[in-house]
Parts: sequence; C-alpha cells; structure tokens
Amino acid sequence: MKKAPLYSRSRAPARAADPSAATPEAAAPVVARPGRLRAALARHERRVWAAALLLLLAGGFAMNAARAPHKAPLTIEQIDAAIRQSIDDKPLPSPVTRAYDAVLPSVVRVVGLMTEGDDGSDDEEDNKKAADPKKFHGPVERGVGTGVVIIDNGTILTNLHVIHGAKRIRVTFMDGTESDAVVISTQPQNDLAVLRAKTIPDDLEAATMRSTGDLAPGDQVLAVGFPFGIGPSASSGIVSGLKREFRSPEGQQTITNLIQFDAAANPGNSGGPLVTMDGEVVGIVTAILNPSRQRTFIGIGFAVPIENAAAAVGMPPF
Repeated sequence: MKKAPLYSRSRAPARAADPSAATPEAAAPVVARPGRLRAALARHERRVWAAALLLLLAGGFAMNAARAPHKAPLTIEQIDAAIRQSIDDKPLPSPVTRAYDAVLPSVVRVVGLMTEGDDGSDDEEDNKKAADPKKFHGPVERGVGTGVVIIDNGTILTNLHVIHGAKRIRVTFMDGTESDAVVISTQPQNDLAVLRAKTIPDDLEAATMRSTGDLAPGDQVLAVGFPFGIGPSASSGIVSGLKREFRSPEGQQTITNLIQFDAAANPGNSGGPLVTMDGEVVGIVTAILNPSRQRTFIGIGFAVPIENAAAAVGMPPF
C-alpha cells in the first residue's frame, strides 16, 4: 500500500476538473491586484496630489514662457544712455564739494582781541585785564584768521601771526558755539600756534590729517577759511610745487619746506586747512606771495606741511 507524502514539492493549487465548479477561494488571486493598487494610492495620497500639482504648475509656467515676447539684451549704448540719464536726473556732488563737506565741521574762525589803544606790546597791566574778561573793556579785533580742529577736545591749529600780540583769543565753531581759547604751544619757525578752546560743542569733530609723502604737483586741493573775515569760504586749485621757501615781506622770517598752491587765499585764510579731494588735511595755509607788497592773492600761496604742524602739537608724524 502506498503511503501519503508528508509534504509537497509543488505549491501550485490543484486545478478543478470543472472550471464552473471553482470555489471563491480559488478565484481570489484574479482580483487581488486592483485592491493592492487602491491600497497603495490610499497610503500615498498626499504625495500623489503634490506631484500632480507640481506637474500642473510646471506646465503653466512653460506655457506662459512660450507665449511671453522675447526681449533682446541691452546694448552698451543703451546702458550708457541710461546711466547718463540717471546722472542728469540726480547729479553727483563734485569732488570739491565732498572735500568741503568733510572738513567743514572742523574749521573754526579765530579772532585775536586787544583793548582799545593797545599797541600789541606785552604790557603787564593789559595782560591782567585780558586774564579777567570782566575787566577786558573795549576789545577790538587785532587779527582775524582761521583754525582747524585736530583733536576733538578742542585742540586747534592756526598761524602764530593770527594771534600774535592778542590779549585774548576768541574762536567760533561751525555750529555757532563761541569760546575763549588759550595758547598751549607755538612753533615760531613754521608760524604755527596750538590753541585749546575752553568750551566746545558736544559733537565736535576733528579733521583727518594725511601725510604729504605722496603729494605731487598737479594734485587738486581745497583751501577753506575766512578771507577778509568772510566765510567759511572755499577755493580750489592744485599743488603748484613742493619744498618751497618763503621770506616775509619785512624780511624778518624765512619759512622752508612749504607746499605751494594756486587756490585763492587772502588775509583771513591764514591758519586754515589745505585739503585733498579725500577731505584730508595736508597743510596749514600760512602765506601768500605778491611782489607788489599788496595783501591780495595773485596765484601763489604757501602752506606748512601737516607733518610740521603735528610736531607743533607733540603728535607723532604719520
């Protein structure tokens, strides 16, 4: 007698002799695939909708790009015309204007005062009066010049001849603040004086100083000051030469190593800054040359290099 096998090597289901007699279990594999697809769609429904939305958007962009008119790139001539039009609509400030705006907050008006009838001598009684403003009656201007703030504590550079012989010194800052000032040092060989204002504005700005090491004839410069007491006034020109020498009309003093420039300077400009187009101070306006002995400008001015001026303050050179 044959024994029944313990296991089958084939897992294929036995076929019914009559197809019509197949059971529901035997027919199930035929309908299982659509069910799995629906189940998969259900599990990933959000991803399917997101993918469909992205496809729709991409198609819309592609259609709009195809319909949009094609614009040719701008030519060099068109770009140049647009830039010129922009400059015409809103012109840029000139280099001189920018330099003037940069240095102006540091420029001060300097006035040397003396009593009426004073001859400018170092009279002890006059000095006592000058030390006490209440006793300083009938002051008159001995000289009007310009100064420039180099330290924001009220330290000012000017020319010695502006305040020479004055019994009292008065400075006016750009915001209108007025103050008495005292001399803290002098450098007679370069006609320089260093002042310290007793009262200063809260937002006082010191000028930026620049070495003259790379300064050359032809460089554009600006002189700012109070010519004949009018100002602040600006005049522009160029550096005419370096290492010049000037002898005072009276022959009492010779100053060397000067910057020669042709920006207009007149009495009252003395002590003011000579400025580059970067707004940086390279010199202190000191003298003008006029062979006719008149105190008016004919095209030759001189400034002490800022290195000398810094030494007068005790500041290290650049």
